[in-house]
Amino acid sequence: MNGLPLIYLASQSPRRQQLLAQIAVPFEVLLPSDTAAAEALEQVLPGELPLAYVQRVTKLKLVAAKLELKRREWPEHPILCADTTVVLGAEILGKPQDAREAHDMLRRLSGQTHQVFTAIALSHGRQTFRALSRSKVRFDELSESDIHAYVASGEPMGKAGAYGIQGLASGFIRSIQGSYSGIMGLPLYETTQLLRQIAGN
Repeated sequence: MNGLPLIYLASQSPRRQQLLAQIAVPFEVLLPSDTAAAEALEQVLPGELPLAYVQRVTKLKLVAAKLELKRREWPEHPILCADTTVVLGAEILGKPQDAREAHDMLRRLSGQTHQVFTAIALSHGRQTFRALSRSKVRFDELSESDIHAYVASGEPMGKAGAYGIQGLASGFIRSIQGSYSGIMGLPLYETTQLLRQIAGN
């Protein structure tokens, strides 16, 4: 994008880095110094609804990234944060803790349509710009052998809902409605709109 300054991508996700590079945005990765504390931000509060959750976590990630930038004394640049949440019914399916939990999530997603919400926040000076992507994903019926082989591949670990649409799980997905890149973890249309706002400032 023309006229865009360097931004910090506050994410450990290689998929978000790949997507940002895809639209030729100059960026540097700003990783948290305390990984455990970063993971703790993603804990679901009792009774928390999915939309409130994904927006709250994204806000917390941005606050943490600003503190990390200040601690490192790096030059000031816009900071981009995102969080992706997989929702079945009204239940949030986070990152599986182990193979058994991944297997259970995939069994529940089998033959069903679920939603994927990705919230993004872009901090620029004293301003913060936000956007939200909502998509629907329809899974085919999965056999036990399908699920076992997929879990054994290791791909489900570290991914919300225990799958990555850009990987082996793409063969399980009958249809999507919404943003493919949003399901991956960074909705490029919405991200581009936010970046254009700061490019014009």
